Amino acid sequence: MVNKNPIDGKHPIIRTVPLLLIVLPGIIFFISICLGRYEVCPKKVLSILTSGCLYPDINYSDIEEMVIINVRLPRVLLAMVVGSGLAVAGAAFQGLFGNPLVSPHILGVTSGAGFGAALGILISGHMGVVQFSAIAFGMTAVCLVYTISHFSNGSRLFVLVLSGIIVGALFTALISLVKLAADPDDKLPSIVFWLMGSLSGASYRDLILGASLILVGVIILLLLRWRMNILSLSEEEAQSLGINVQGLRLTVIATATLITASAVSLCGIIGWIGLIIPHVARMVVGPDHKNLLPACVPIGGFYLLLIDDMARAAMPMEIPLSILTALVGAPFFAYLLRKTGGGWK
Repeated sequence: MVNKNPIDGKHPIIRTVPLLLIVLPGIIFFISICLGRYEVCPKKVLSILTSGCLYPDINYSDIEEMVIINVRLPRVLLAMVVGSGLAVAGAAFQGLFGNPLVSPHILGVTSGAGFGAALGILISGHMGVVQFSAIAFGMTAVCLVYTISHFSNGSRLFVLVLSGIIVGALFTALISLVKLAADPDDKLPSIVFWLMGSLSGASYRDLILGASLILVGVIILLLLRWRMNILSLSEEEAQSLGINVQGLRLTVIATATLITASAVSLCGIIGWIGLIIPHVARMVVGPDHKNLLPACVPIGGFYLLLIDDMARAAMPMEIPLSILTALVGAPFFAYLLRKTGGGWK
């Protein structure tokens, strides 16, 4: 009789899951580098990426090398890092609040970071200023949420959600105020397009600065994944196991906030990834966080990379990422609700 437990190592399907989670993102990674308006054949791409070690007899031009190394490679890497980070942050928030409808936007961090980026574009337009402002205001938004939640004596997690709605609405209004003050012929189009999400300006500088913060946050959450299952217990039960519940919650919130704010600072607001991908990962490896969070890394990277390929190739002009993630994510989430009734299974 076959064991049907999805997280049991004896299940025959589970043996192929780690291989698929490595191979599929690798295949999409290579296809994404080959894909673009400037055509470069796969053999030339392999030769460029390996500095001529593979197919040394194939010659390529300086323009082809520049397109692959300086334009497509940083964009593809950034898509994988951002997608992985948002997926892990979404899974962490869902585990923290015990709610499958939670996403990284729940505590107002996206609205705060969006306001910071819009303000940076309005004031300066320099990407360094935009990114710093986005991260700073994203973290500020969550600090406000945490401060407001201490004014109530109710359930801490419930009050955190309500505080997140309040702060998110506040910063959304501030974003509208920045748009109103922006020059309609210059700054306003930049703010609107940036807020809809795009990886078109990806560079190695982004990978060194912003993406490194995402990677640090992902590593911290992966190290904490063994303890995150305990958050599903009552506070008394968790404390009886020797866990500082408040400290663990604060660490998860701060780390997931850092990931989300850094992602917004790099490529604007990209919705649905932190909501949908954790559900997909649960369908593959089950709800145990020690398997769930590592699975979110390749699945999230694979998904955003696929969405970015569609954004580049579907139309002559590039489609903002948030449009495609909503068009793909909303029907899929409706399907999940129909199958599960909003539960975890």
